[in-house]
Order: sequence, then structure tokens, then C-alpha cells
Amino acid sequence: MDVKITVVRKACYQDLSALYENPIEHACDVCEGQVFISRDGHKPEGLCDSAWGSMREFVEELARGGGNFFDGWMKDPRSAMISCNDGFRPVSFYLEAIEP
Repeated sequence: MDVKITVVRKACYQDLSALYENPIEHACDVCEGQVFISRDGHKPEGLCDSAWGSMREFVEELARGGGNFFDGWMKDPRSAMISCNDGFRPVSFYLEAIEP
């Protein structure tokens, strides 16, 4: 089964970056509304490794036909809302199982 991964929100905590982060030249490239499709639980082309690390297990479970994470957490049991692990620039992704 395929899993649609939609970027629903990007945040940027400039105050935390100023306090704790060394300057970086390149940050996250994704845009709100951007969509990736995972085929058979595999990482989609162009999705950052850090974001994939945060969502991989959820995507793989949805691809196998599973879901209902945490006993009814999501209104749609075949979905999940996952954020990447960047504490300075977190991105929220909506994952949903779709028919290929």
C-alpha cells in the first residue's frame, strides 16, 4: 500500500536558534502543502533523512495495512501526524494510507 506524506506546517524558532544553534547555510527545503508518496514503505525521493527517521515506522505500518496508533489517537485510524526531530525548525507531516 502507498502512503501519502503531506507537509502541513513548518515552524521556525529563531529565538532558540540564536541561543543554541551554530549558524548553518542550508536548512529544510520542504514547503507547506508539498506531497511525497511512499511506495511499499520506502523513503520517497527528496524527503530528508531526519524527517524520514521520525516517521519511518509509522509509514511502514500504514503500508502494511496497519494503523490505529495509540488506540484511537487519530480521527482516521489509517493516518498519523508526525513531526521531524529538528527542535529549531520542526515540520509536521500528515501520513495517510492510500490505494496505489
